[in-house]
Amino acid sequence: MQQQQITGKVMRTRLSPGSKSDHVGLVLRTQSGEEYVLRRTGGNAFRDETLEGLVDSVITGTGVVAGATFIISDWEVRERS
Repeated sequence: MQQQQITGKVMRTRLSPGSKSDHVGLVLRTQSGEEYVLRRTGGNAFRDETLEGLVDSVITGTGVVAGATFIISDWEVRERS
């Protein structure tokens, strides 16, 4: 998998509704409307305190896309709400 940069707003939303994995998690929503489940390399898949601190911020993240998940290794905050 190749590293890439994605810019978007970190948002809290319900993930996998109706499944055993149903939970509130974080997504990165791009300006064009694409949405990636946001995870941090080495972070907890269900609750990551570090990423929680980015909710409502616009960031540019560096990482890899695996399916619908963006596994972020580094980021820069562009704008805080």
